[in-house]
Amino acid sequence: MVWETVIGLEVHVQLATRSKMFCSCSANFGAPPNTNVCPVCLGLPGALPMPNREAVRLAIRAAIALGCTVHRTSVFVRKNYFYPDLPKGYQISQYDRPLATGGTVHCESPDRGPIDVSIVRLHVEEDAGKLLHDRILGATAVDLNRAGVPLAEIVTGPDLRSPAEARSYLTAVKQLLVYTGVSDCNMEQGSLRVDANLSIRPTGTTTLGTKTEVKNMNSFANVERALEAERARQIAMVGQGQSVAQVTLLFDSTNGVVRPMRGKEESRDYRYFPDPDLPPVVLDSEWIETERGTLPELPDAKRGRFVEAYGLSTYDAKVLASEVAIADYFEAVTQVGADPKLAANWVMGDALAGYNASGRFAVAPPALGALIGLVADGTLSIQAAKKVYGALVDGPETPREAADRLGLVQVRDEGALEMWVDEVIAAHPNEVARYRNGETKLMGFLTGQVMKRSQGRADPKAIQSVLVRRLP
Repeated sequence: MVWETVIGLEVHVQLATRSKMFCSCSANFGAPPNTNVCPVCLGLPGALPMPNREAVRLAIRAAIALGCTVHRTSVFVRKNYFYPDLPKGYQISQYDRPLATGGTVHCESPDRGPIDVSIVRLHVEEDAGKLLHDRILGATAVDLNRAGVPLAEIVTGPDLRSPAEARSYLTAVKQLLVYTGVSDCNMEQGSLRVDANLSIRPTGTTTLGTKTEVKNMNSFANVERALEAERARQIAMVGQGQSVAQVTLLFDSTNGVVRPMRGKEESRDYRYFPDPDLPPVVLDSEWIETERGTLPELPDAKRGRFVEAYGLSTYDAKVLASEVAIADYFEAVTQVGADPKLAANWVMGDALAGYNASGRFAVAPPALGALIGLVADGTLSIQAAKKVYGALVDGPETPREAADRLGLVQVRDEGALEMWVDEVIAAHPNEVARYRNGETKLMGFLTGQVMKRSQGRADPKAIQSVLVRRLP
C-alpha cells in the first residue's frame, strides 16, 4: 500500500506589543518568574480584561499579508480547560467569529514545485503560562509571565503533503510576519510555536484519515523531524492492522520519537461561549485599509522585482529578499552605481557572512559600491579586493586608500610586468618548453606564477599579453 501524507499546521505567533493582550503588564521576554503579572493575568476575582488595540492592529497586518479577509466584527470567547499554567481556568480566544479567514500562502515544495497553502482562519488570543520542570527538585514550577501575552493563531487547511513541505510553508509564513513587523518570530524565546496535525490515507483517495496532533514544537527542523516520525509511526501501525487513535503527542527531539500525551480534544470539549466581559471587536473599514496601505513590499513581490529590474537569477533574488535588511543593503549598494550582479555576488558572499555572524553589515553600502567599481575597472583583482574588504570593516578608509596602503592596486606598468614574466620564464624552463610545443593550457600556470611573484598585484590580462609576446 502506498500512503499519502496529509498535514495541517497551527502557528501561534506572539504579536510584537510592549504589553499583554488584556492588561498593561509587560510582554517582554526574560523577566524573573512571576514578575510581569497583575490581577487580570493572574485571573483574580473581579479583574476585568481590556483588549490591546496594538495587538489587534498587528493581527490585521498579518491577516492582510496572508491574503485573508479581515472581518469588521469578531468575537472573543472563553475556551475552557484546566491546566496548572492557566490561572483563570479558561483561555480568551476566538472561535466561530475569528478576526480573519480565507487566505493563501505561496511556497515551494521540494516534490511538487510551487504550491498554494490555504489559510482557514487567523484569530487573536492570549497565551498561557509556562511550566518549569527543572527549577525545583521533584516538583513542577509555574511561571505566569507569559499568561496573557498576545498571540495570533494561523490555521492552514489540510494542504501539505510532506514534512518538507510543512517546513517550506513555515519558512514562508515567518518571512511574511517579520517583513510586516508583526512579530520577531524568535522561536528560542517562544515567539513562534507550531502544532501539527497529520494523517495518512491510501494514495488516490480523498477521505481523510484519523489525525493526530504534535504540540508545541519550537524549531522548523523539529517540526519536520516530528512529522517524519509520526508518519512512520502511523504507517507502521496500519501495516500491523492497528487503528490510529486521535491523540495529542509530544516530540522528543533527543531521541527523534513522538510520545502520546493525552487524548486529543475536540471543539465541544472546550465549551466555547462568548466572553461576557468583552464586547465584540468592531473594526473601522478605513483602519483596515490604512493598514493595507502601509504594508511594505512583500517577499514574493520583492523577489519578482529583483529578477525583473536587476536581471538576477531566481536563486539570487530569493537569497537577497530573504530578509528586509539584506534586501535594503543590496539595493543601497546598487544605488551608488555598482553592477547589480556583481553587487549580488558580494552581498551574498563576504557581506552576508559578516551579517550572519554579527547581525549587521560592517561595510557601508557606498564603500562596497566603490570597491566593486575598483574590481570592475581593473584597479583591483578579486583576491586583492577581498583583502581590501577586510580592511574596510568598521574602518575610516575609502577602498582606494586601503588598497594603496596595502599595496594591492594592480600593476599594469609594462616594465614591471616584463620583469616578472622574464623571471618566471627563467625559473620554469620545462613548462615553457612544453607550452612552446603546443600545451597552451600551461598559460594558466605561467600566469599564476607571475601573480605569485607580483604578490597578486599584476593585472592578469596584461600578464597574458606579455607572456604571448615573450613566448612566440
